[in-house]
Amino acid sequence: MRKVGLIGCGHVGATVALDIVQGGFADELVLIDKDERVAQAEALDLLDALPLLPYHVKVYAGEYKDLADADIVLSTLGHIDLIKPGGDRFTELKANLPEIRAVAEALNAINFSGILIATTNPNDVIVNVYSKLLKLPKSRILGTGTYLDTARMKAQVGRALNIDSRSVEGYVLGEHGNSQFTAWSTVRIAGQAFAKIASEKQLDLDDLEEKARQGGFAVFNTKHYTNVAIAAATVALMNLVFSDAKNVAICSHYDENFDSYISTPALIGKEGVEGEIQLDLTAEEEAKLAASVAEIQQKIKLFS
Repeated sequence: MRKVGLIGCGHVGATVALDIVQGGFADELVLIDKDERVAQAEALDLLDALPLLPYHVKVYAGEYKDLADADIVLSTLGHIDLIKPGGDRFTELKANLPEIRAVAEALNAINFSGILIATTNPNDVIVNVYSKLLKLPKSRILGTGTYLDTARMKAQVGRALNIDSRSVEGYVLGEHGNSQFTAWSTVRIAGQAFAKIASEKQLDLDDLEEKARQGGFAVFNTKHYTNVAIAAATVALMNLVFSDAKNVAICSHYDENFDSYISTPALIGKEGVEGEIQLDLTAEEEAKLAASVAEIQQKIKLFS
C-alpha cells in the first residue's frame, strides 16, 4: 500500500495530484489545504476523472491525522502570487515560513515517520527549516532543489543539438535559485564531454546556462505560475523512493560535506537519501558550489 499525503492544493499541488492519479503511482492519496473547500474540490475533480483512467487510486480530502501512516508527504504549498516577473523565489519565504511551521507541528503531533519531499520555495531554505522542526532524520527530508533545473539544462542542451534531452547527462548544482550553476565538467552526451562538443559547434555555454537558470521565469512571466515541470520533478523523486531505486539523482538534501541543505547528487532509495555521491569538479566549480552554500546559509540566518 503506497500512501501519499499532499499538502497544498494550488497549481503545483493540483498538477502533482493529477500526475499521481493518472500514473497510478499511489494507492491512497490524501489532499490537505488550508482552505478545506479547495482540497475537497480537487478531490472531487480527480474522483470524476477516475472512470476515464487506467488506474484506481483512493483519493480524498483529509486531515493531518490521516497522514499518520503515510509513506511520503509532499509539501507543495506556496505563495507564488507574491513573486513579480523577473523576481526571486526568496520573495515567498516570509509568507511560507508560518505555514511550514504549522505543517511541521501537525506532522510531529501525529508522529509522522515517513519521508517528506518539498517543492515549497525558497526550496533549500525551506527543507533546512523542516529539518530543524520535524522529528525525522535529515536523510528523510528532501527538496526538489535543482532536480528541475537540471532537467531544464538538459532540455536546453537537447534543443541546441537537436537530440532527445534524455540523452544528456550532468548536473546543475547548488541553490534552487540565482546562485545555481551548471557544472559543465559533468555534462556528457554518449560519454563525450559536452563542453568539447559545444566548442566544436560554437555553442555559447553561458547562454545555455542562463536559459536553464531562467527557465522557470520564462514560464512564470506569462502564466504567472509554473506547474507542469515541477510536478513532474516531484513525482519522479517520489517514485525513486517508492521503488527503492538506489538511483543517483540530484535534489536538495543535507550534504555532510557542507553541513547544509544543497543540491548535489545523492543515492535515493526507500529510506530517502542513502548515500552521497562525490563529483570530480573543477576548481572553479568547487568555488561556485561553496559560494552557493554561503548564499543559502545567509538566507537562513535572515529568518532564524
